[in-house]
Amino acid sequence: MSLAIVHSRAQVGVEAPAVTVEVHLANGLPALTLVGLPETAVKESKDRVRSAILNSGFQFPARRITLNLAPADLPKDGGRFDLAIAMGLLAASVQVPTLALEDVEFLGELALSGAVRPVRGVLPAALAARKAGRTLVVPRANAEEACLASGLTVIAVDHLLEVVAHFNGHTPLAPYVSSGLLHTSKPYPDLNEVQGQFTAKRALLIAAAGAHNLLFSGPPGTGKTLLASRLPGLLPPLAEQEALEVAAILSVASHVPLSHWPQRPFRQPHHSASGPALVGGGSKPQPGEITLAHHGVLFLDELPEFDRKVLEVLREPLESGQIVIARARDRVRFPARFQLVAAMNPCPCGYLGEPSGRCRCTPDQIQRYRNKLSGPLLDRIDLHLTVAREATALNPAPQPGDDTASAAIIVAKARDRQQQRQGCANAFLDLPGLRRHCTLSTTDENWLETACERLSLSLRAAHRLLKVARTLADLEQVEGISREHLAEALQYRPTSA
Repeated sequence: MSLAIVHSRAQVGVEAPAVTVEVHLANGLPALTLVGLPETAVKESKDRVRSAILNSGFQFPARRITLNLAPADLPKDGGRFDLAIAMGLLAASVQVPTLALEDVEFLGELALSGAVRPVRGVLPAALAARKAGRTLVVPRANAEEACLASGLTVIAVDHLLEVVAHFNGHTPLAPYVSSGLLHTSKPYPDLNEVQGQFTAKRALLIAAAGAHNLLFSGPPGTGKTLLASRLPGLLPPLAEQEALEVAAILSVASHVPLSHWPQRPFRQPHHSASGPALVGGGSKPQPGEITLAHHGVLFLDELPEFDRKVLEVLREPLESGQIVIARARDRVRFPARFQLVAAMNPCPCGYLGEPSGRCRCTPDQIQRYRNKLSGPLLDRIDLHLTVAREATALNPAPQPGDDTASAAIIVAKARDRQQQRQGCANAFLDLPGLRRHCTLSTTDENWLETACERLSLSLRAAHRLLKVARTLADLEQVEGISREHLAEALQYRPTSA
């Protein structure tokens, strides 16, 4: 009897738990049994592996074969285990030395010819393999992505023959040398393309500087969507750890290997999107829009047109920065530290409050329209701004300092102050951090408490108001929060939450 053990990785959310492929050959009639909670695609792998081994010129063992994917209670899916299963069969039948596979992990789907095809979720597996101190064998198309895990030895292969020749010592393969993912990407749209709207641009600058959530309200055609699309260009470039997290999510969600270094995500789901589309889901949970917007911007246009139940699912991730999808069989945790920007009309027709008097909506219609947004959701939005209609000017004169490049420099300075002081953006301060870094004088504290009582603001709204005031102080590069900062922050709160 022969036994071989080969290492691989499964995919659960954006994590890559270890899977051990155990191959046992016993005497008896030729048969192959696959155990270990495999999905349909994994069950089909035995036919792909058989053809790949035979077409590569190796001997498929004509014995009673038992394949176990451990741990047995972890669901396995996809063709990512094909290469590991093939190497286990060849090692158990003494066509490859078993000892050579001890400190190696395999990922890859096999074609019937023996060619190795790319798979999804390679970056999380690469990070886990680096932590385990093992070498990773991946399809060549996934090699650049795997090399993002710096310090990991990656071996890129195109065919099963190359893998066997390498571990038999006939034709050793050198570790893959990364040329680096491309940094080329399309530029963000410029802020100077937005005509006028100086108050809205100021709110956009504050939102970028402190990672605050933002809600634009105003008639159609006033530039709400235009303003929101300029926000990613104001944000600082992704730090290395942030870029790895975004790349890991793209690796899991995308059907093609990564080819570019990731930018700040900007996701704009349609208002007909369902709850699972927004937060993720499915029988095998996949990331939704809020996870794809991790470390970036989630823009919800026509906010009241979204189903109320869909919007309510945003409340937890807005506070915690993650979403947990529970199923009967397992629980999957996805990161969701995004910045929410939303836009809405003041009424169903959109023209409420215009001097022309075009609005014909009844008070009941307006109330029903606004009731689609719950108080707890609006309470979690730091900046509320009404965008007014600008005077028509087809060729407006350019305003100095009104472009993305100069605004991004101001934002970067404010973010640097926050990182040096507390290690995170102001919007992500916890309660101890809020009390430590957003202190007020006794007079200003009493003034703010009185203002919050008169405006019927909740304690959460008061805390968020303090964070906005802290950001205003950082934009001015001053240490203390003054009355002027508090007064401006109050202007961005609705009168009742």
